[in-house]
This record gives sequence, structure tokens and C-alpha cells, in this order.
Amino acid sequence: MSRGIASAGGEGELYKIDGKPSLGMAFPQAMQHVLAMLVGNITPPMLIAASLGLPASDETMLIQAAMIIGGITTLLQLFPVFGFGMGLPTVMGVAFAYMPILTMIGTQYGISAIFGSQLVAGFASIFIGMFMEKIRRFFPPIVSGTVVLSIGLSLYETAINYMGGGAGAKALGTFGSPEFWVLALVTLVVTLACSLFGKGYIKVSGMIVGIIVGYAIALFMGGIVAFDDVSAAAWFSVPVPFHFGLEFHPDAIILMVLMYVVQAVQTIGDVSSTAMGGFGREATDQELGGAIKGQSICGMIGACLGGLPTDPYSQNVGLICTTKVVAKRVFLIVAAVMLVAGVCPKFSALMATIPQPVLGGATVTVFAAITLSGIQLLTEEPLNYRNRMIVGIALALGVGIGAVPEILQFMPQLARNIFGSPLVVSFIVVFVLNIIVPEDKSEDSEEG
Repeated sequence: MSRGIASAGGEGELYKIDGKPSLGMAFPQAMQHVLAMLVGNITPPMLIAASLGLPASDETMLIQAAMIIGGITTLLQLFPVFGFGMGLPTVMGVAFAYMPILTMIGTQYGISAIFGSQLVAGFASIFIGMFMEKIRRFFPPIVSGTVVLSIGLSLYETAINYMGGGAGAKALGTFGSPEFWVLALVTLVVTLACSLFGKGYIKVSGMIVGIIVGYAIALFMGGIVAFDDVSAAAWFSVPVPFHFGLEFHPDAIILMVLMYVVQAVQTIGDVSSTAMGGFGREATDQELGGAIKGQSICGMIGACLGGLPTDPYSQNVGLICTTKVVAKRVFLIVAAVMLVAGVCPKFSALMATIPQPVLGGATVTVFAAITLSGIQLLTEEPLNYRNRMIVGIALALGVGIGAVPEILQFMPQLARNIFGSPLVVSFIVVFVLNIIVPEDKSEDSEEG
């Protein structure tokens, strides 16, 4: 009896999904997850704002919305409503994987087209979750791995552009200047050092440590970081619904729907990892379908609030698998912290002062991790001649057309927009070839 009383709210409760750990136990675990996801969540809206030349006030609102929609989606995944949500611990945030498509749509049509296509694609994606049991077999590792690998490769250009100072630096003629190189490389080195040699919190928070160091150096350099917008920002404000508007373009919608399909594949992998790493079992079709439906409906909500599409954060999945902490109370605290940060424009404006070379140096590691995740997925199936050729052709066409977009110049504009995306081409090719090319049961890597 005394043992049961002593353990009430104690450490053991952290490892039960419905455990009741004390606040003193739960809060540090929650903050570890917040630190792991924070920079990844705020960086995509910052990059989109910079790419589209949005004013500082809009950038602040995008960051606010990212925190709010991340918190809402995390809550829905924890506590499902009418089958929307998976009922497992997770941390949701804005997905880097959507960046190439979001940038393409935003550059051509403006940010309102991003949210219009997101609204439609989020609705369409609900049906993927509804029929998960029937369609899951069409997305084996050879398909999901090729897609994830293509996403990682397509993001490198973004990272290098920001290491050089971004579009603003190009306009001023300072792109690639020595101080930008210093900021980017120092951030990259510190991030890598923490991730490779750090322990505990430092290891899982390498990205944020690198940004802090790079940011501090930028402050000492002078003239790079400005706080005018921070001073002008309010302490409390809620993003204005439909502030960015909604526009609907057929090609943008098709691109976003395809991206939601691609992201559903990646979500399957993240949820499966959570179930296996946290609970030692396979994820059920109900959990996988619920996860996809949950992030789909929250994508629709995000389109109205200015929140970009979300997905489960792989770094937080890794934390769950490493620590085995699965108590919903911990992740409820994570969601609450995200929501509080989302209604504080001061916080968002401060985050927006992070220099682009610092973001570039930090995100290289994220994009590299995405690429390697794709390679890891591919190795889950035998790399026989059939599979190597399917993957190779999909990547060759996707990356090749992306590098030489002029080859599409005689196609209708709709086709140019859709097939101008490397990851969309790679996805379509690998998906179709995997269905029509007969299976090869050989597991060796010889071409015979």
C-alpha cells in the first residue's frame, strides 16, 4: 500500500499513456519536446514570408498561426473526436516537406492561393484516412522512401539560398557575403556538434542551440538584427481568420492534394514508429487513419487561420522512442505551451528577427535528415534490379525536370505547374511503376 501511495504521480506514470505524473515530473519532459519542435515549427512560415516578400506583420501572424495550429492538431491527435485523431502521444507542427510546393504556389499566385488549395486538399485528404485499410498497400517503403528522398533533395536549394542571405540579400547585392558565411557555418557546426557529441537535452536540442549561438554572433556583428517590429508587436493577439484570403486555382489544388497524399505516407511512418517505439506494437489501421484525418481537418482549420499544413515531428517521435515517455498529460502541456506562444505576437516577432543565414545553417541538418530518412525507408525492401530501376527512374525524371524546367515550355500552363515540381513527378512515376512492374523476389543486388 505504501509503495502505491509513494509512486502516485511519480516517474512510473510517465510511461503509461493514461498516467498521471506530477507537474514537476511532466513539465520538464514537455519542455524537452517544445525545444525539439520549436525551431522546426516557426522556420517554414518565416521562409515562406521571406520568399513571398510579405511585410513583418504578416510574418508575425504566420508564426502565431503555426504555433496555434500545431497546438490544436497535437490536442486532436491526443484526444480524438469522431474518429479524427489517433489517440497516441505526438507533437504536431508545420511540415518542412510542403515547402517546395508552398513556395511554388505562393510565388506564382500569392499566399491566398496557398491557403485556398490547402483548404481543398485538407478535405480531400480526409478520405485517405477513411480508406486507409484499403489503400495502405499502395504505399510500400519503395514509394514512401522515394518521395521522402525527393523532398529532402528538393529542399537543399532553399537551405543554401538562406545561408547566403536570402532574397533580400540578393536584392541588395550582399548575397553570400563573408559575414553571412560566418553565421551560417558557425550555426551548422554548433548544431552538428550538439547532435553528434551532446548528451541529454543538448543532443535533442542541437538545432535550437545552434541558432542561439548564431543569433548571438549576429547581435555582436551589428546591423543584421533589428528589433523595431518586436517593440511594435502586442503582447496578446489572436490571428485574424481569413486575413490572407483564399484563392482557388486548379493546378495549385492538384499540387497540394498530391502533397497531402505524399505527407500521408510519411505520417504512416511516423505513427508506426511511435507505436513501435513507445508501446512495442504495430500501429492499427484505425490509428493510422485517425492520424491522417486529424491532420487533414486541422489543415482546413489552418487554412482559415493562416496556419500552414502540419505533420508529426520526427524529432519528437525520436524522443518518444528514446525516453519511452508516453503519458498524455506531458503532451497536453506541450500543446498548451504552443497555444500560449501562438497568442503572443511579441514571441512571434522576436522569432522573426532570426537572420536568414542562421536559419539556413540550422535547417541544412533537418533537410539532410529528411533525405537520409528516405534512404532508410528504401532499404526496408530488397534493393534488387526492379526496385533500383524504379527508384532511379523516378528520381532521374523528377530531379532532371526540376533542374531543366524549360523542357516543359510547350505544355499548357496547368501541366507546367504540376510537372514542374520534382517531388510530384517522382511520386507519380514511382507510384505508377510500382503498380505495373512485376514483383522481383530476388534479394541480391546483382543485375542478373
